[in-house]
Amino acid sequence: MIQTDILLSQADTTISDTVKEVGEKMVSIDPKSPQEIVSQSISWFDSAINWLTTSGLSFCVSLMGALAFLFIGFWVSKLIVKALRKMMARKNADPGLISFVSSLANIALKIMIIISVMGMVGIQMTSFIAVLGAAGIAIGMALQGTLSNFASGVMILIFKPYKVDDYVEAQGVSGFVKEIQIFNTIITTVDNKTTIVPNSVLATNTLTNYSKQPTRRVDWEVGVSYGTDFNVAKDVIMRILDADERVLKDPAVFVSITGLGDSSVNIVVRAWVNSPDYWGVFFDFYNKVYSTFNEEGIEFPFPQVDVHLKGNNEINK
Repeated sequence: MIQTDILLSQADTTISDTVKEVGEKMVSIDPKSPQEIVSQSISWFDSAINWLTTSGLSFCVSLMGALAFLFIGFWVSKLIVKALRKMMARKNADPGLISFVSSLANIALKIMIIISVMGMVGIQMTSFIAVLGAAGIAIGMALQGTLSNFASGVMILIFKPYKVDDYVEAQGVSGFVKEIQIFNTIITTVDNKTTIVPNSVLATNTLTNYSKQPTRRVDWEVGVSYGTDFNVAKDVIMRILDADERVLKDPAVFVSITGLGDSSVNIVVRAWVNSPDYWGVFFDFYNKVYSTFNEEGIEFPFPQVDVHLKGNNEINK
């Protein structure tokens, strides 16, 4: 019992020392009374209200002004681009150049407006421009093909290998050029399909422009049966072409035998027409030849095989 009392006495002493030590540490901490806490909260609230009434209100006004400037700027840029297109049209500028310049002006104006708006809301433009320059280098390396299309578009407008409404053929695509844009050229095929071709493809590869020259030569080939008088067939062909006002007199029409086939005598016909009249003359000639040859008794050939039968005596030999 005596030992137990001693142990309990020592435990009470240890606990008392620990409580005393914790109490001293708590006293050493500068406690804040509820009044101080309320005072600090009021001070923070006053600071927030002060910021909202000064800087916050100013920021909101700047933001609203920036948004208004953005919408008005886009509207004004649209009017400027429209006026630019009309001015170039009055100067009889190339339609492809009008489309290219207006697209470029539209993009440039919008970029300038966006940069101005960012400056109005307080964004440091010096740092932004530096970041934009670094990003531009990275984007330029990633978009080499796009930049190549842009440079090719500029070269197309300078050297004019084709223009709007020209009939061209390149890389398996043929049709009428409808628009020359910054990066692409829009071509409408003869069956009214829209094909978008990158400018770099048209600028760096072989391209055939059927509308570049004012006149074109039309080539036909007509087959007649063996035994047909060539001079009669030639006279009929010449009458057909002379009656067509779209066929030019100079250079003169050329008609000649081009070969002797298995079943026909092949006649080649060549005539010159204005480029826009090419297909009309081409198809009309064949229609007229078919009807006129029948009227003149000139036979068209068809594949045939002559079979010669030998008698039994010849077979036995």
